[in-house]
Amino acid sequence: MAAPKPEEISHPPMDQLQGLEYCIDSNPSWGESIALGFQHYILALGTAVMIPTFLVPLMGGNDGDKVRVVQTLLFVGGINTLLQTLFGTRLPTVIGGSWAFMVPIISIIHDSSLQRILDPHVRFLDTMRAIQGALIVASSVQIILGYSQLWAICSRFFSPLGMVPVISLVGFGLFDRGFPVAGRCVEIGIPMFILFVAFSQYLKHFQLKQIPVLERFALIISVTVIWAYAHLLTASGAYKHHPELTQEHCRTDKANLISSAPWIKIPYPLQWGAPTFDAGHAFGMMSAVLVSLIESTGAYKAASRLASATPPPAHVLSRGIGWQGIGILLDGLFGTVTGSTVSVENIGLLGSTRVGSRRVIQISAGFMIFFSILGKFGALFASIPFTIFAAVYCVLFGLVASVGLSFLQFTNMNSMRNLFIVGVSLFLGLSIPEYFREFTSAALHGPAHTKAGWFNDFLNTIFLSSPTVALIVAVFLDNTLDYKDSARDRGMPWWVKFRTFKGDSRNEEFYTLPFNLNRFFPPS
Repeated sequence: MAAPKPEEISHPPMDQLQGLEYCIDSNPSWGESIALGFQHYILALGTAVMIPTFLVPLMGGNDGDKVRVVQTLLFVGGINTLLQTLFGTRLPTVIGGSWAFMVPIISIIHDSSLQRILDPHVRFLDTMRAIQGALIVASSVQIILGYSQLWAICSRFFSPLGMVPVISLVGFGLFDRGFPVAGRCVEIGIPMFILFVAFSQYLKHFQLKQIPVLERFALIISVTVIWAYAHLLTASGAYKHHPELTQEHCRTDKANLISSAPWIKIPYPLQWGAPTFDAGHAFGMMSAVLVSLIESTGAYKAASRLASATPPPAHVLSRGIGWQGIGILLDGLFGTVTGSTVSVENIGLLGSTRVGSRRVIQISAGFMIFFSILGKFGALFASIPFTIFAAVYCVLFGLVASVGLSFLQFTNMNSMRNLFIVGVSLFLGLSIPEYFREFTSAALHGPAHTKAGWFNDFLNTIFLSSPTVALIVAVFLDNTLDYKDSARDRGMPWWVKFRTFKGDSRNEEFYTLPFNLNRFFPPS
């Protein structure tokens, strides 16, 4: 038997991911695009409902307040998605609520001046205004770093090697949102996981009118089937004698969203009243804005790969961060109860459907705005049990994480230096946040516990984020450890052409602003 040729053993590195049906600027038919856009909207509902469901009761709000916050979060998310896809990075990314803001928000909720208010509704309104004020001030961090191109300058220290742990942990770092949540109701979570994998992977070659229907619409089909199954279990009284917690996770009638939702309601700025400003709250919130910035940087790199585009040039990335800052400012003005970031699950769906079209995401933004105004209809879809979403996250977060690992193809993984940097930054990116989580759940406060509340929030927020820890460790090691002699091992010869807009001719196709706006904002 003849010895295999080198090209038969290894695979050549690819600038753009192959195997996608539609890339960033190619579009399916209008009918297919609308159906895919609706699918992205359904997926975005998971986080949009989970965050207010967790926070609003802590603030003293009732079911009616929760519905209004969900509507507002979706409405502003739709606007931010349109702004990002038109004028920001122009990548097919859904902008939604972020979990990164939890520490400073819970710190505001537990502020002694707010806890003293006895009337729950007054306490809810005052807490919401305090969160709004903090978000408005903190948004300036991303606006300044983005539009001044400071983040573009910082990104020059990034290499393919340094980005691998960051992008990977954008997906892997959310492991506690996957099976730990799906496992709360295994009779719904496991069938959903099996059905989604079966449709999207094993039955992907089934076609109807030359469209791989089961692969492309695996999410919406499996959600419909399992949601109907969960409703059947609820209606048949399967959970009647189960503990309250089990009923909450499994029943389809526990969200109390449909009965509380108005038929039509348009969210508007300052709808909760005038925001209140506190320096301590704002400083604490700035840490969450920094974490959102770092997580979004990794998410944009993953989205560019799954949209079959080249990595976004430094100034495009910075421009996107600037618009994301505007998005957090809108979050503060409208009162969405949290800041915004790139939706990781929706990036995973680009890979699962093999459709990275920008138009599809813009249509999903239209659905987010439309159904947030038509309250009853939006509330119907929003009452899907969280365990269904968590089962899908097990696939989609893993897909995004593997996109991060794919950047290793541009580096030399036979180098001990590279093995050390990737291994240590991946491990610490998972281990340090886990330590902070365990400490917080045992002591009911983070490891940083001084008299300066804003300082505690700052440190606890930074080190609870896996991508942020990974970026600090990986970029520091990559730029200090034998960096002069290892440019080729780090993947810099490949990376350098994507740093500037004119470094690669394809950048113009993917990242040029619409309406000929590049005349006024010439790329660097």
